[in-house]
Amino acid sequence: MNNTWHDKLSSWFFQTDKHADLEWHLGLIIDGVLLLVVVLAAAIAYYITKKVVVGITTKVVKKTENTWDDELLNSRLFKWLSLLVPAVIILNAAPHAIVTHHDGVPMFSNIIQSSAKVFIIILGFLSLSSLLNIVERIYQRFEVSRELPIKGFIQVIKILLLLAAIIFIISTLIGKSPVLIFSGLGAMTAILMLIFKDSILGLVAGIQLSANRMVARGDWIEMPKFGADGEVLEVALTTVKVKNWDKTITTIPTYALISDSFKNWRGMANSGVRRIKRSVSIDMSTVGFLDKESLARLSNITLIKDYISEKEQEIASWNKENANDSNNINARALSNLGTFRAYIREYLKNHQKISGTETLLVRQLQPTEHGIPIEIYVFSTDNAWVKFEDIQSDIFDHFLSVLPEFGLRAFQSPSDHSFLQTSN
Repeated sequence: MNNTWHDKLSSWFFQTDKHADLEWHLGLIIDGVLLLVVVLAAAIAYYITKKVVVGITTKVVKKTENTWDDELLNSRLFKWLSLLVPAVIILNAAPHAIVTHHDGVPMFSNIIQSSAKVFIIILGFLSLSSLLNIVERIYQRFEVSRELPIKGFIQVIKILLLLAAIIFIISTLIGKSPVLIFSGLGAMTAILMLIFKDSILGLVAGIQLSANRMVARGDWIEMPKFGADGEVLEVALTTVKVKNWDKTITTIPTYALISDSFKNWRGMANSGVRRIKRSVSIDMSTVGFLDKESLARLSNITLIKDYISEKEQEIASWNKENANDSNNINARALSNLGTFRAYIREYLKNHQKISGTETLLVRQLQPTEHGIPIEIYVFSTDNAWVKFEDIQSDIFDHFLSVLPEFGLRAFQSPSDHSFLQTSN
């Protein structure tokens, strides 16, 4: 080992042999002086690295038009890299500064070298971890991150890096090759699988979720089992965070999204339309045929004017051929409920907020003790929640308001109107 520095300082103290009994103690003093010089040099190197190199890099990043490189400045990467410089200096200079042995063993030098190596390993792990964080944040700036989240994979890499760092630290402290420790991990496989069970299941689930594009950040999902109904904030290695519409946060195990069922509203959001499927129940006692006066009055409604005219001609022609008396039960006639369904259909076809390319259906469902349900099945062209609810409410406000024009009444339980008529 080259100890030129130590020899030059020793020559200043050790002029004759009468000082030989003080050699070891004076050697420690010289070691301390040289170590102080090394530490001072390391501090200067750290200052230069942080102020000059990092400062220049910061100026360059701020002048670029790109925004993704700003993540470099928002991270601690430069801080860890700057600390690596003095750590490397101490690691390499310590053997030259501390050469005094205790019982033939360079104890102090070994302690400082081991500490410096451990510090470098830790800084290396922190630097790589910061770099992975930068990659993740830059990736999230792109739209593809919503479809293919990588947070789970990055967390797996971090775990592997942490395990490797721990193994290298242990090998440094015990003075053994890390290969021996890595080879011993085979016997601990069962224990490691038990410890990292959730992480392994989460990794498998994350791969399946990403490969099949089942869920991504920004999706609206429903999972009643876990009380989740809201927007996905994060798809991580072991958990998925959902921000519910009531502003609460629900945490779901990642593997649960594979083992259990959930509803993802992404298809609706991407389509630009949203389904309206709602019914209004009609009081069956108000259903009947339309007389001539009612037909004449309803013929003034623009939306069903042509419908009534065509139906009257069709019915008159059929009755002429198949029925002797148009008032007979064997004859056909227009009902107020059928005409109301035709009105709803035409109204929806002409509605500006109802899609003309998607399914448009107005149907009568099975009558129940609550009346006859008339259901509409259409798609709104605006799928934003607030606007969608306004459109849906406006449509049914209108339908309920025009019911009396057709001689119909919505069913209520109990039906107050019918009850009042009976009581009177």
